[in-house]
Amino acid sequence: MNRNIRILNTLLFTLLLTAPGVSEAQNRSVPLQWLGGDAPAVESGISWGVPWPRGEVAAGESFTLQTTSAVRLPLQNWTMAYWPDGSVKWTGFATVAGPGVSGDLQLERGESAAPDEALQVRESETIYEIDTGPIQFQIVKWGGDLFRSIRRGGREVARAGQLVGVLQQGVAESPADSPDREEYRSKVESVTLESSGPVRAVLKVEGVHKGVRSAREWLPFVVRFYFYAGSESVRMVHSVVYDGDAEQDMINGLGLKVKVPMQEQVHNRHIRFSGPEQGLWAEPIQPMVGRGGRFAADPATGDDLYPEQLEGRPIPEMHELDERSQNFLSDWAIWNDFRLTQPNADGFTIEKRTNPRSAWIPAGAGTRASGLVFAGDTGGGLAVSLKDFWQSYPSGLEVRNAASGEADLFVWLWAPDSHEMDMRHYDTQPHGLQAAYEDVQQGFSDAYGVARTSEMTLFATGSVPEREDLADMAAMGSTPPLITATPEYLHSAGVFGYWSLPDRSTPFKAAVEERLDSYIDFYKNAVEQHRWYGFWDFGDFMHSYDFNRNVWRYDLGGMAWANTELMPDMWLWYSFMRTGREDIFRMAEAMTRHTQEVDVHHLGRFAGLGSRHNVRHWGDGAKEVRISQSALKRYYYYLTTDERTGDLMREMTRKGVEAIVRLDPMRIAQPPTEEEQELPARLRIGPDWFALVGNWMTEWERTGDDIWKEKIFNGVESLSGFSYGLRTGRNLVVGLDPESGELFEIEESAGEYNLATIMGGGQIGIELSQISQDETWDELWLEYTKLYYAPEEVFLQNRETGSEGEDASYTRPDRLAAWVYMKTGNEAFAGEALRRITGGPFSLGPLQIEQVTGPQVLNPVDVARVNTNNAAQWSLSAIEILEMISDELPNEVPED
Repeated sequence: MNRNIRILNTLLFTLLLTAPGVSEAQNRSVPLQWLGGDAPAVESGISWGVPWPRGEVAAGESFTLQTTSAVRLPLQNWTMAYWPDGSVKWTGFATVAGPGVSGDLQLERGESAAPDEALQVRESETIYEIDTGPIQFQIVKWGGDLFRSIRRGGREVARAGQLVGVLQQGVAESPADSPDREEYRSKVESVTLESSGPVRAVLKVEGVHKGVRSAREWLPFVVRFYFYAGSESVRMVHSVVYDGDAEQDMINGLGLKVKVPMQEQVHNRHIRFSGPEQGLWAEPIQPMVGRGGRFAADPATGDDLYPEQLEGRPIPEMHELDERSQNFLSDWAIWNDFRLTQPNADGFTIEKRTNPRSAWIPAGAGTRASGLVFAGDTGGGLAVSLKDFWQSYPSGLEVRNAASGEADLFVWLWAPDSHEMDMRHYDTQPHGLQAAYEDVQQGFSDAYGVARTSEMTLFATGSVPEREDLADMAAMGSTPPLITATPEYLHSAGVFGYWSLPDRSTPFKAAVEERLDSYIDFYKNAVEQHRWYGFWDFGDFMHSYDFNRNVWRYDLGGMAWANTELMPDMWLWYSFMRTGREDIFRMAEAMTRHTQEVDVHHLGRFAGLGSRHNVRHWGDGAKEVRISQSALKRYYYYLTTDERTGDLMREMTRKGVEAIVRLDPMRIAQPPTEEEQELPARLRIGPDWFALVGNWMTEWERTGDDIWKEKIFNGVESLSGFSYGLRTGRNLVVGLDPESGELFEIEESAGEYNLATIMGGGQIGIELSQISQDETWDELWLEYTKLYYAPEEVFLQNRETGSEGEDASYTRPDRLAAWVYMKTGNEAFAGEALRRITGGPFSLGPLQIEQVTGPQVLNPVDVARVNTNNAAQWSLSAIEILEMISDELPNEVPED
């Protein structure tokens, strides 16, 4: 019924759009830009999202995409989210573009341009075949292979793509230890065609890793393949969940294995590794060079063939060479195996060997490899790029059996020649809140159910690519291209609440912007200076700084990794949307990839919950929905259309509620009474209920299904009858019916909870008002934001008299005070909001930074009196307050 109502609303809205007098705004073009400013150097498929103001776009509308020179690009679109009136809120788009597409882009209403050759997806009972034009890709619906083959120009350039892993039983504590190891390979259990159109298709492959010897099944995976019309590359997004026993199940290798047919003679076979920036290691497997300048001669000219061979150009077959050249070729070494290993963020090595009975020899080294490997011959081959390669060490690239008829190409997410992946906690004894800010709960420091997502790009080639082309492929794979709407347009669409655009028109505004930029730049540098890298760590920030050691408190209980504490994710995303800066996007993307996977349990008894900040991301005993909530993920999802993130939001919407039923979030801090034990569940209004509302709100807008709206507003209706509204109950603890969303008052008292609105609750409360325009919620939220700290008697008096609450001293001096001003016009609340930006420990303008060098520290570092909680919350408040009290901002910087 709800869905039918939404469809009817959409039809009515469409009639309005086509009626005479339609607004000019509804026919406007949307300015788009390339992230970082430049079109991709390699023809690439790109997907991105665009928001629309409420009431402006109806479902089913088509669009056209063109360059500033009026060149139309192929385009496909789909609806990602709806406004409550049934109009479209977010649209996903896909196109294909390359170096010939320069300058900004314009999106307009109109018939979409079709690609020169539409993408084709053919399905049989056993297989999917995807034809992009240049390449044909086969995926079998079950079995051991992720994909069966990749063909280009009629030739098979890759086959039998599998996931591989090595399970090690226990830790090798000393060189004398030899723990048991077993190889695991992918077992595909389902393949789903998620979307298919003329420009883009997405296939989702799900399965587990199965032991070769034991037949044990573990490490569930989800792999998506993205195909684009006319593209020679395929994007692959790989997610794996750890479901082992951390005390015993160590991973000694994890990655992708692909067989590459080698059809040319050995001297026409080549291996390539990308290094730092444009660097490239490029060698044939049999270099045609001898001592004293001896060489194989071109049969036509007599010239040395070695320079041609090094460029990957076809060399005559052995029988075409003269006898002297044949003798040399018969005696020159053939190198069979090659590997690049990146064991840390600062160095990699390249080695090669002739056969398994011979030694590996050094072949090259460098700092940070960009993560591309190529194996093939002059007739074609396969290149694979791993995104965030060095940042996610210990990673590796490997080619084996290159001298045989079929080389094995490996992309190692966790390199087998590094140390084992140890998922155990950092200590065997607990460290409490008082001593180490660590919430200790026996058996809770468990990695079971945490996940990791990696991205790869597969390039099928018809020859050995030119060096410049391989360097471009490596760059594209390490920083995939993206199209984004401009900050001005994103702001005008009215999505994600109230946030400001940069404005330096007055000394005060300029000083705020300087501080915002200083925080971003400080943390960008901190990532590098303190090496916040690694397979399980990359993307996160640390929580607090040790000014005596001049290190972040990486080893101190709950002071180490931030794990979303006080919303650094939101800070980065709002900072990107308002500036369009690529460097901020890359930080925000890495953080979202990390926090939604590693900091959250996807399986087991904690499924649906995230872990509070700790030395190990999964180590803290507090498991809560505030860490797993959709409100942290939706920015990335809507801006990039990433299906994995969409899955996780839906997963947390279901599992988050189930987890609260299983695991009362206040079971230790406020144990339930006998009466409360009869309730289906208990939670805190903030941050728990706000987090669930964010989940439901996101699912409501994604589906248009009012069942999610009903869950939210059943709770709102309950709260409206509570003694103290959103402030009801000690620690804001109330009962919950997980099916309906109804809440139950369990204690008639006015409560407070310091985390209620600084864990995303403030943003959710404001955006819910913006989206729903519900009078009951507006009244509840305004009451709460005005009387955040008010004593019970003041709260009740305000309710009885209906006073507008002229006294602003009871509000929270941040976005909540700004909200009250925006709704009431009471200038006292604007002053309280302004105090958040300028008062207390905060001062405007750039951060005061001191550089500390050796021997005081290991590496030179920038030091500022800042921690991540304050940086994130101050920045978020400033970004929001500047918008909500824009007409009350001073011109000059207030004096201290």
